[in-house]
Amino acid sequence: MGARKRNRANELKEARKSQYFAVLKDCPTSPRKMRLVADMVRGMEVNRALDVLKFSSKEASRKVEKLLMSAIANWQAKNEGARLEESNLYVKTIAVDSGRQLKRLRPAPQGRAHRIRKRSNHVTLCVDSKNLENDNE
Repeated sequence: MGARKRNRANELKEARKSQYFAVLKDCPTSPRKMRLVADMVRGMEVNRALDVLKFSSKEASRKVEKLLMSAIANWQAKNEGARLEESNLYVKTIAVDSGRQLKRLRPAPQGRAHRIRKRSNHVTLCVDSKNLENDNE
């Protein structure tokens, strides 16, 4: 590895130490349905987002709730000794991208076949803390 590439890799590694995120890959739900749930919690305070997800009737909300708990656990692992209640965590970004599609055939009238696309998605969720120092910058 060249020096420039190594330096850039080290910069990215240092930058990721201050980011707290969790990733869910190949979730067997269509991205459109998952985006409805993601839009509900984007920008919300973490405890309120957990409550909203817990009482939502959508199936995708269970998976996003678990992902949010994972992101919170990642924050706690990087910030040992800091209290979760005092940190003012919120959902900074949540992105839903299309994953792979399973293509299946369904019988149709008159000997034809229709293609069924079983969609999946990838979700990336970042949490951050709203501290007074961050608001002043």
